[in-house]
Amino acid sequence: MEPTAADPSATTPATPATPPTPASDPLTADELLLWQSLGRLVHSLPRTLEQDMARTGVTMTEFAVLLLLSEAPDRRMRMSALATASGVTPPRVTRIIEGLARHDYVRKERHGLDARGSEAVLTDAGLRAMRAAQPAHLASARRRVLDHIPADLLPGMAETLAALAEGRHRQ
Repeated sequence: MEPTAADPSATTPATPATPPTPASDPLTADELLLWQSLGRLVHSLPRTLEQDMARTGVTMTEFAVLLLLSEAPDRRMRMSALATASGVTPPRVTRIIEGLARHDYVRKERHGLDARGSEAVLTDAGLRAMRAAQPAHLASARRRVLDHIPADLLPGMAETLAALAEGRHRQ
């Protein structure tokens, strides 16, 4: 029988989570190692990934935006949705889109139903640029991160990081 929304097991992870501790409790050795390592990674990984992408003609963030647009229906997204999906602020996504538009990789258009909003539209040139950069992106992702994660831990880590990333937008 499949779990349902009314079934508590539908939202419980396969492995029990660590019970919450008061915010003022000192970190355990494992928590401290994770927290400090995450801090170093958050600061060093973007720089490294940008260096890996330098030869492609697009930055890692530009690539992420192009990829999101390539996967969107009709290769278009509202600017606000694009900012949320890419994890950048609305003003930053506007600057990214303006830069990509200078290369004719995207167009910015008024939303068809809501003239107050704008959409970013991926052009054929932008799709070609994204596809040309994709091998470097995939090689970087594997070399810098994915190849270092044991296969049995990957699904749980992916789910946890996705939940943490989503939670950032709800605060």
